[in-house]
Amino acid sequence: MPIEHAPFSQVEYDRRIAKTRQAMDKAGLDLLFVTDPSNQAWLTGYDGWSFYVHQGVLLGLEGEPIWWGRYMDALGGRRTCWMSEGNIHGYADNYVQSTVRHPMQDLAGHIRRLGLDTARIGVEMENYYYSAKAHAVLVEELPNAAIQDATALVNWQRLVKSDEEIIFIRKAARISEKVIQTAIDRAAPGVRKNDLVADIFHAGITGVDDDWGDYPAIVPLTPSGLDATAAHLTWNGAPMREGEATFFELSGCYRRYHAPLCRTVYLGTPPPEMRAAEQAQIEGIAAGLDAARAGNRTCDIANAFLDVLAKHGLSREGRMGYPIGLSYPPDWGERTASIRTEDETALEPGMVFHFMPALWMESWGLETTETILITENGPAEALCNMDRKLFVKD
Repeated sequence: MPIEHAPFSQVEYDRRIAKTRQAMDKAGLDLLFVTDPSNQAWLTGYDGWSFYVHQGVLLGLEGEPIWWGRYMDALGGRRTCWMSEGNIHGYADNYVQSTVRHPMQDLAGHIRRLGLDTARIGVEMENYYYSAKAHAVLVEELPNAAIQDATALVNWQRLVKSDEEIIFIRKAARISEKVIQTAIDRAAPGVRKNDLVADIFHAGITGVDDDWGDYPAIVPLTPSGLDATAAHLTWNGAPMREGEATFFELSGCYRRYHAPLCRTVYLGTPPPEMRAAEQAQIEGIAAGLDAARAGNRTCDIANAFLDVLAKHGLSREGRMGYPIGLSYPPDWGERTASIRTEDETALEPGMVFHFMPALWMESWGLETTETILITENGPAEALCNMDRKLFVKD
């Protein structure tokens, strides 16, 4: 695909590859095999719903990356990758879900032809898309290679966003505002949850103005009542009821970039303890944003929020956020730093996090969150423009 049709400029892709190669050199790697579809897209632009079969990117210390996958998906690679067609390879369909051959045998052949069958090769061992079988076959096929774990090597290079990426995240944030507002407006007693989610999907895919919506890496999370005491329930066909809170954990998505946003709706009159928690949460978020400054650490954000909770007689366990940006199912997080008390990742301008200090209590849940950008000076910028409160519909 000509670079002028790619999502980003050649300068941007060159920047990404240079950063990754620096990390490879530091790790002592000659070759990197990337299977995470988010990392594949970040390096090459590849974009397709094909991550259910074996595919990946080979990145050496020089030359263009090589995208490798199923032949029919290599055709998609030609439509979405910025590299020359000679660096997009497809394996035969008889490798797919075969009991007598494995796609890693084909990949090993490419590595041998590159003269790297005795190289130091990094693979993403802790990744959804790199199976134990795949690793075993690759090791068997390349007995003289030093194959080692390079999980999250690319992910860490993605932590600081470029100006081009931030433009995409801001577009996703406008879509996030639309989908959250749709959820709030549509929520009412008697509305079936699946009908409400259908409206959420429609709003997200329609997008805002000329910025069309992509599918988010996580489906809408919309639990009500006791279901909202759990973090990751989706929806059912039950009607919404008076006297229950529903949190909406949603994200707009533009060209695979996300800007997660959560808000909570209560149908009726909220109990006093929920109102008290709302005030503590909002105050804590403000403190967290103030602590989210370049030069501070991710743990400083978490501690600032928890200090406020403690003043209100509340407590919370678990992480309170993670980096976001480009992603594919099943997760829109980047799986690197975390906003939690033991994480000391230094904050730098251009980092983008989902600051997610939700409260899940014994009989209800309260989610109010922000996508935040670490700036050059001052506190973090909340990228979505949405009232930070419990939305009450009498």
